[in-house]
Amino acid sequence: MYAFKTDGFEHKLAATQVLLRDADARYSPLAQASSLGAEDMVITHLLASLQLDASIFVLDTGMLHRPTLDLIGRAEAHYGRIFEVYRPDPQAASDFVAEHGDDAMRRSVDLRKACCGLRKVEPLARALAGKNGWLTGLRREQSGSRAAVPDVEMQHVVVGKVLIARAKVNPLADWTWGEVWHFIALEGIPYNPLHDAFFPSIGCAPCTRAITPGEDFRAGRWWWESENAKECGLHVSAHTSQAPTSAIIP
Repeated sequence: MYAFKTDGFEHKLAATQVLLRDADARYSPLAQASSLGAEDMVITHLLASLQLDASIFVLDTGMLHRPTLDLIGRAEAHYGRIFEVYRPDPQAASDFVAEHGDDAMRRSVDLRKACCGLRKVEPLARALAGKNGWLTGLRREQSGSRAAVPDVEMQHVVVGKVLIARAKVNPLADWTWGEVWHFIALEGIPYNPLHDAFFPSIGCAPCTRAITPGEDFRAGRWWWESENAKECGLHVSAHTSQAPTSAIIP
């Protein structure tokens, strides 16, 4: 339903392919952080078609929808490559639920972000250990807070006690939702069936709902919160007078 080919799509596709080849050459070892959403499946497909060596990992929070988890096996079989899976520390997750309950994320923004911290942010730090760059499916069209997403952003993060630079590459930053689905249809790319049930943005099951036509793209994420709170900590940026930097916030 959403697939729409724009006049400049071939140019965007070519530019994305150049960006991916360049990132693979410049920032190896490079990894793709895949949420298994439509955008990330496009990136996975491009990595395979370009025969790039970037690894692919998924953050299994312990609360993902079954169709999301099932897509891992389908994608591995389709592309003939392994998706690395990172999970939260089981004791930390168990202690959090024991102290705050299964519905902690709905009781306050702080508790929700704490849940995201132990289920997403901490596993992400482990997944990115030793990596010089990572690929995400962020697009400028997704939300107001992502309207200025750059193609490549150099992050400065503290690993242990050492400050390192790591490239965050957003190959689909200027793609539209219509272009994403045009490419999926064109290439026969496997995707999460929840998209067909009006889930454009898919996260954990307790924190994601379907949207109705006309609602904002990310209206189904943490819908009980105000719009300016809708990030989980994986994509938080701080800007300086010289250059944009990002912090992965523990």
